[in-house]
Amino acid sequence: MKYFKDCKTIIEIKALYKKLAKENHPDMGGDTATMQAINTEYSFACAKIAKGEGMTKQETDETIRLSEEYRRVIEKIINLPSIIIEVVGHWIWVTGNTFPVKARLKEAGLFFASKKTAWYYRAEEYKTKGGKKTLEEIRRKYGSEKINTTRPSKEIE
Repeated sequence: MKYFKDCKTIIEIKALYKKLAKENHPDMGGDTATMQAINTEYSFACAKIAKGEGMTKQETDETIRLSEEYRRVIEKIINLPSIIIEVVGHWIWVTGNTFPVKARLKEAGLFFASKKTAWYYRAEEYKTKGGKKTLEEIRRKYGSEKINTTRPSKEIE
């Protein structure tokens, strides 16, 4: 491994991945080959750490599948202007000035939660009924990690 060899936990791997993605993503001035190498190594590093944490093969495979699924969704929306992306538990929440980019959010597979006035994505197995908690209550329960989008506000083409 070239990029993640010194990482000891999933948290370290995820933090380094975000940093590397910001530096090397083609939309941010990087090149496709480097980003593909980082993505491949990220999946391998996650699996290696997960196995070391005593997870079963099924749990490890599921962790990798979800990591890849969520990464693909975030990559589709990370460069949209004026939005805030948060990972809260097993959900991706998008707030901010989302109206101008709502078509792009729909294309990426997100849904609009009118009572929370926020867009969300979740894997099918995390589908729930009711949704009576506020977004703030959900953040308090599961914790929240904001994804840095670094793009300034501008008009959508």
